[in-house]
Parts: sequence; C-alpha cells; structure tokens
Amino acid sequence: MTVTSRGSSPPVAPQQLSFADEGKLSVSIDFGTTFSGVAYGSSRVAAGKVQQILNWPGSFETFRKIPTCLLYDQSGQMIAWGIEAKSAGPMPGAIKCEWFKLFLEPHALRDASNVDPRLPSLPPGKRAIDLIVDFLSCLWDYAKQQITREIGAVADLDSADVWLTVPAAWDANGCQMMRDAAIAAGLVRSARAGDHEWRDRLHIISEPEAAAVHCANLTEVHRLTPNKNFMICDAGGGTVDLAVYKIIGMLSQLEIAEMCARSGANCGSLFLDLRFRELMRTLLADHPVHLDPVSLANFMEHFSETEKLRYGGEEDDDKMFHFTCFNVEDPDDPAVGLLNGEVTIPGNLLRREVFDPVVNQVLELIEAQTKKVDQRLDALLLVGGFSGSEYLFRKVQETFGSRIRVIARPSDCDTATVRGAAQYGLARRPLVSSVIAPQSYMLKVKLPAEQEDWLKRPAYIRENDAGVSICENRVQYMVAKGAILRKGQRLKTTFCKFSQTASDRTFVATLYTSDSDKIMRYTDEGEIVELCKWTIDLGALPSFQQNASVPNSNGFYTEFELGLELDSAEVRGVLIYQGQDWGRVVFDYRT
Repeated sequence: MTVTSRGSSPPVAPQQLSFADEGKLSVSIDFGTTFSGVAYGSSRVAAGKVQQILNWPGSFETFRKIPTCLLYDQSGQMIAWGIEAKSAGPMPGAIKCEWFKLFLEPHALRDASNVDPRLPSLPPGKRAIDLIVDFLSCLWDYAKQQITREIGAVADLDSADVWLTVPAAWDANGCQMMRDAAIAAGLVRSARAGDHEWRDRLHIISEPEAAAVHCANLTEVHRLTPNKNFMICDAGGGTVDLAVYKIIGMLSQLEIAEMCARSGANCGSLFLDLRFRELMRTLLADHPVHLDPVSLANFMEHFSETEKLRYGGEEDDDKMFHFTCFNVEDPDDPAVGLLNGEVTIPGNLLRREVFDPVVNQVLELIEAQTKKVDQRLDALLLVGGFSGSEYLFRKVQETFGSRIRVIARPSDCDTATVRGAAQYGLARRPLVSSVIAPQSYMLKVKLPAEQEDWLKRPAYIRENDAGVSICENRVQYMVAKGAILRKGQRLKTTFCKFSQTASDRTFVATLYTSDSDKIMRYTDEGEIVELCKWTIDLGALPSFQQNASVPNSNGFYTEFELGLELDSAEVRGVLIYQGQDWGRVVFDYRT
C-alpha cells in the first residue's frame, strides 16, 4: 500500500458546539486521584447558578468532594465506595483501592514498568480501567438520585450533557480510555428511539481549562479585565496542571484564549503522603510492629487530615509533630523519636524529607510555564485541594510575587474544576476560543523519493507496484507543537492511496506525537511516540468504486482527505471526500 501526501490545507472555520434547547441540564464530574465531586446546573434551576452535590452516602455531614476509593472482597466483588470505602476498618480478605487514576498517566500507559511502584496493587483479575468504571458507575448512579431529589421533575438526566475532567498532561489515549470508561459506566446513553448522537453528550475537558472558566467568572475579585493574562495552577491530589489564558472580548460575553502549551506532572498532595510513609518506614525500620498496613494507614490518615495543609515550612522547623502509634507494644525508642507510643518528628525533618521535594517540583513547573509566555502575567491563581497548603502558597508568593501582581486562591478553589466544567456546559457556547497544541501530531507516510532522501535515507527507498521510487518512514505533520488552534478547527491533509485490486480498500495510517520543537523529516530523527493507528475503509467512496469497477492491471489511485480535530483534551479524526464528511476514523490506540 502506498500513501501519498499532497500537503495540508488552510485551516477551516471552527465548528460550533451543537447544544440543545435552553434549560437543558449540564452535569460535571471531577474524577480526581484522591477526591471526586459532582456539580450540575440548568437555566431553570437556582437562577442558572451551579449547584454541587454535598450529601453523600456514609456520612450525615456535608462534603464538597468524596474520597476516590473502592473496597472489594477477595473474589473481586465491590463492597463499598466513596466515604464508606475510605472509612471501612480492616476486613479479612478485603482490598481497599485508591489512586487508580494514575494508571492512565501517559508514561504508565506506554510501558507498565513506568507505573509508580508506590501505587497500591490492583485486585486480582482487575485492571485500572475496571476500577474507574466501577467508581464512575457508583458516583453517577448516586448523583442521578441526588439531583432528582434536589430539583425534582426538571432533572432530565438521560438527555443531560455530561462534562468529565482529565489532567492536562494526559494524551489522547488516556482521554479515550476515560471516555470509554464513562460510557461503560452509563454516564450517557440513548434517551429515545433515533437518538444516534447520544455519545456526543459526553464532553472531555482538561482540568486547568475548566478551572480557568471558574476563575475567569471571578474577574472582579482578581482585577482581571480584557487583554489581561492569567495562569492557572491546578494543584490536586495526584497531578499539578498549568495553563495560561488571556481574557478577550467583553466580560459580559466571557471568552478566554490559551496562550501557550499547557503542562503538568505527578506532583500533587498525594506525593506528600507517599514521602511521609517512606519517612515513617525509615524511622521505624527496627520497629516492624508499627509498620503493618493498619499502622501505616493510621499514621498517613493523621498526617493527611491534620498536618499536611496547615504545615507552615521554615517557621515550623523547631516545632515537634506527634503521631500516635496504632499498636501499643514496643512504645519507646528515643533514638528515632518513639516515646510513650508516639512518633515525634522535628519540623525541619518533615520539610526536608516530605514537603520540599514536592513543593520544589511544583515551583519548577510554574517557572517553566512562565518562560513559555512572552507577555506579562497579570495573575497566578492556585486551585485544587493542594492549593490549600499554606506552605505551598507561601513559597509560590515568595518565588513569583515580584513578577506577578496578583497571586491568589479564588473562592471555592478546591472545587474550581468541577464548578468550571458545569459553567462551561451552562454557557451553551465555547468559552475557550482557542487552544495551543501541546505536542506535535504527525503521520508516518510513504512519499515519492526526492534527492534529499537518496542522500540521507537510501535504505528507506523502495519501488512500489507502479514502479515509482517511494521513501518510507517519512513524517507528515498534521499539526506542529505550539500551533494556535481555534476550538473545533479541523486540520485537513490530502492523501492518495494506490490500490492494485478492488479488494485493497483499507487505508491504515499511524499517528505519532512528539514533545520536541524540532520539525522532523523522518521517523527516526527524534523522540516520537506512536499514539494510535487510523483505519479507514475507502470502499464507500464514489471514486474508489468507479475505479475499482474498471479492470486495470496497473492498479489505480484514490484521493481523499483526513481531518484532525483537537479539543482541550481529545483528538478526533474524520474522512473527507470532495469537502464532505464520510464518517469518523477508527482510532486503534496502542496499549
């Protein structure tokens, strides 16, 4: 099979979101590494203001978010979820599962050996995606019941738009797996006969983009006016995501545009917990009675719920922090701070071993993001659960306060993502007008050999069935890293496939990504990663059918276009023929 590229077309006009009637319900789900939340809204409910689910099974108290936690028995049957799973005591054979969202991180998806070894093992026979489906199913089933209780007959949840947030650093593979999991969990489904577009009611949105929409609606608080630039630092439990936006247009018709490629890393507050656990293991290495799973969980719960967010840093260096042992035996070893059944840890040791390595990583991420912008940053807004850390907030102020006028934690900063996603749905229009391609997307193609190919890569040159010298392993860029894309913009590239016979109707192309700024000619020139394969059946195209019906021992060519659409988080492909859509392209993601 020969694939010939004829170059890229000019950008086409952006496609508008096809929202349904006014009053339609929008539901957002922030599926977090450590905590998850649900918000919803409709123009017919509470004057169009976003509402959050606050009442959850397992507690009489109200919570804006609940633990992303599942409890299974030894046969793999789910026993509990959310608060009930997190608060469950030790049970014979039971397996408590947390942090499983991190298994969809790009490096982990590409190679299982890249999975953080500190993450808990999965239950026997379960994959990470199975746990995600189980949790989303429980969350959605309860959310539907609670929303119906709260707003009554207005709650048409079968036709609601659902907005699901994902980390900025996730690639299209992880986003597609999240979409598949959400559909398997029943977040959207056909509402009536003939409802063929029901899958389109599920929207995947990046976490910093959702948070930016929430923060941009608070413009008066942060003195943000048109043409002002602001950075979102979404510091959550598992990931920290960064993005920079400009406010454009009138505030009454809010619109923001992404200014540079977003970034993110696994350095959320969970990694404070993991480092604290390693510190306890080191201190108590000679006292194994205090290192069993229940004891470690007890230490970590105390740290997470009391010390983690209120720790002050250098001002606490001389303070002693006390952690009560779960087991009463072996109560004393002054050499490691074990006294009367308590482990006492100096503040400077906590700072050096637990806080500084993680906080410094966040500061480095912010620094790198500021260098991507060639304009002044007017505000740096911290959101997410980790933004509640007094030490992190103070270090950000100290490091960037002289360069950025406003550094703040907006109201509802811990739920900015879930509220912003719901606000996006309520707007019924694209609030983020343009995005920046976070990486390059390219195809591996075969092109007629040129002089440069004979000089540089003669080993790649083959003669095709038509007797033409073809250079394999060439790169055809669909979009380069850093390109400014209007929301819904379609990037089209024309191809020509050679078929020897009528049965040769399938076109398979490999889509690659690269984080490099270098423009490459060949696939072996730099760091490129196979994202997925595109499989396209050309047999339905009129030109293919016409050529295939005429006997021709020399074969024939079929010309067509592939369109690539990049949203805030997802990648979509479409087959185009003579300017008309001829169906979506099937993406076979590499796993």
